[in-house]
Amino acid sequence: MKRKGSLLVLFTLLTFLLSGCSLEVLNPMGPAAGLLSETIIFSMLMMAGVLIVVYVLFVVILVKYRASKSSPDYEPPHEEGSIKLEIIWTLIPVIIVAILSVVTVKTTVAVEKPPEGYENQKPLIIYASSSNYKWHFSYPEQGVETVNYLNIPTNQNIEFRLYSYGPITSFWIPQLGGQKYAMSDMVTKLNLVAETPGDMLGKNSNFSGEGFAHMQFNVTAMPQAEFDEWVKEVKAREPALTEAEFDTLLATKFPGQKSYSSTHLEFRPAPEDHASHFKKPGKNEEKSVDKENHENHGTQNDQANEVEDHSNH
Repeated sequence: MKRKGSLLVLFTLLTFLLSGCSLEVLNPMGPAAGLLSETIIFSMLMMAGVLIVVYVLFVVILVKYRASKSSPDYEPPHEEGSIKLEIIWTLIPVIIVAILSVVTVKTTVAVEKPPEGYENQKPLIIYASSSNYKWHFSYPEQGVETVNYLNIPTNQNIEFRLYSYGPITSFWIPQLGGQKYAMSDMVTKLNLVAETPGDMLGKNSNFSGEGFAHMQFNVTAMPQAEFDEWVKEVKAREPALTEAEFDTLLATKFPGQKSYSSTHLEFRPAPEDHASHFKKPGKNEEKSVDKENHENHGTQNDQANEVEDHSNH
């Protein structure tokens, strides 16, 4: 019996470990992660309540309606179904699903916006781009860039702008918030805030090839003064990022951690910065373009007439 109990405990632990669950999501260091953690715990408690009720009813039914020694000619009484019970056990799952749906939708909407209390704060913009198999973090306002590590100030709304130089990846810092996809032809945005200083682990949560397991990066949240000092140190000590160096980085699978005193956005801008070249003009823009073309055409005709008159003279 003890052996069976030990095997059961071992099987439960292996199931938990192999399921890919991470306790990091239950140790939040920011408001978005805190909200997600509360939602996960609430959902787990709801499911645990359902399991407890089912197990209790299971035991009661086994005990109350267990087989007994009866005479061979015993015939149990005929019992009709209960409409009330059927309504109850139909409504209970509907109510549970409705509650979980409302909570999940409210949480999803909330984490898509800047966290509560940071709505009016000017965000710190960081471009997070992925390539096989690494992460590039560009700070356009500070003029620095890092590879495979990320430093952020605490109590500051960070607006991550995500895109990819390869297959679709998923940017995820479990202790700060949920994941969001990074794609090659568009920029997605994710707002996160770290309220507690410390180190965290970021990762790619979407399988993107053989080096997927190595797409992890260190995240350090620090007070604003320490962040400013770090930026000054990078600008003073690290080399500028050239286009040739960036192309080498893209071709290198595992370059380790690197720092640069400029960003690749200067010569290789994010996909959103090219949107204007492909944007179809609206009605007002079409009129403006037609007017400009008409004026240019008229100017060209005037210039041609002047050249012709000059030739005649």
